[in-house]
Amino acid sequence: MVTQKEMVLQYMQDFGSITPVQAFQDLGIMRLGARIFELKKDGVLIESRLASARNRYGKITHFAEYRLRKAEK
Repeated sequence: MVTQKEMVLQYMQDFGSITPVQAFQDLGIMRLGARIFELKKDGVLIESRLASARNRYGKITHFAEYRLRKAEK
């Protein structure tokens, strides 16, 4: 059985990044931040940035976008 943590890692490898909405819609994961925390604890290099978009009411909302960080030489 594939864990949520493994699904998140595979998603970032396949698509480059992941947001909480993508995690919920594509993977059924509601606590993306917790899975990212676990991956970082396991030594996976992940960077985050603050992204924004308009919601259905036209207001700007902010959320995290996570991506794998390249290993430093």
